[in-house]
Amino acid sequence: MSSIITLTTDFGLQDHYVSVMKAVMLGIAPDVRLVDVSHQIPPQDIMAGAWVVRNASLSFPKDTIHLVVVDPGVGTARNPVAIRIKDQIYVGPDNGIFSLIADEFEYSARRLTEKKFWVDNPSNTFHGRDIFSPVAAHLANGVPFEELGEPVDELVTYRWAVPISDKDGIQGWVIHIDRFGNLISNIPADLIHKSIGNSRFRIYVGNTILDEVVTTFADVTDGEPVAYIGSSGTLEIAINKGNAREMLGVQKGAQISIFLQKQEV
Repeated sequence: MSSIITLTTDFGLQDHYVSVMKAVMLGIAPDVRLVDVSHQIPPQDIMAGAWVVRNASLSFPKDTIHLVVVDPGVGTARNPVAIRIKDQIYVGPDNGIFSLIADEFEYSARRLTEKKFWVDNPSNTFHGRDIFSPVAAHLANGVPFEELGEPVDELVTYRWAVPISDKDGIQGWVIHIDRFGNLISNIPADLIHKSIGNSRFRIYVGNTILDEVVTTFADVTDGEPVAYIGSSGTLEIAINKGNAREMLGVQKGAQISIFLQKQEV
C-alpha cells in the first residue's frame, strides 16, 4: 500500500532529527511517500505550527497522514494523539498544535495507547521518532485508526483573540509572520467588506499608515508598504521586495487597526 505522510516540525535541518524520523517510517512502510511541509517552525511555537498545519494539510489528497511534531512538553503528561478530520489523519502531541483545524471542523481523536505501534523502549525526549513516526507509518500500512488507542472526547486547544469590530473600525493583531517578513493578521476579508464597505479608512501598523487594500505587492513601488488580502483570506501587510517585520519593526502580536475616516459635513 502506498500512502502520503507529510512532516511538519520545529527541528530545522541542522541535526539528525528529521532524517531519523524518516528512517523509522521507511523501515515500517517502505513504499510511503514522505512530503516535507516545514521544519522551520520557530522552536516550541505551537501556534505557528498550528497555523502552518491548518493552511497546508487540507490541500493534500484523501487519506494523507500528517505527522506534526512541535512538542515542548515531550515526556510530560500531555497525550500523544491521532485525529481524523474530513478525509485526513493527523498524528502528534495533544498540546494545542491541532487547535485551528480542530476548532474549524468536526473531528474524532484517539490517544496513542497501543504501544505495539511504537518503537521498543521509547525515549522520554524524542517521541517524534519513537511514537509519532511509527504510528504514522503503521497507519500508512493500513492499520485502522480505531486500533491506535482509546477515544479522546476533547483536544487541548488554544485560540487567538478574534478581531474587534465597532462603529469606528476594526482592531486586529499580527498572528503570523512568514519567511518573507509579511505580517499576517487575524482580520478576515469578509469582516473588512462588512465593516468598511466603500468607506474611506486608514490602516495603522507599527509607525506606518496605509489608506487602501490593493490586489498584490506590485501595486506599490519597490520598498513601499502594502496592504492586501493574502492567500489565507486575511489582511496582510508587506513591503514590496522587502521585509515588513524588519522595515516596520513589527513583531507577532502587534496591533493592526483599521479606522474609518469620518465624512466631512
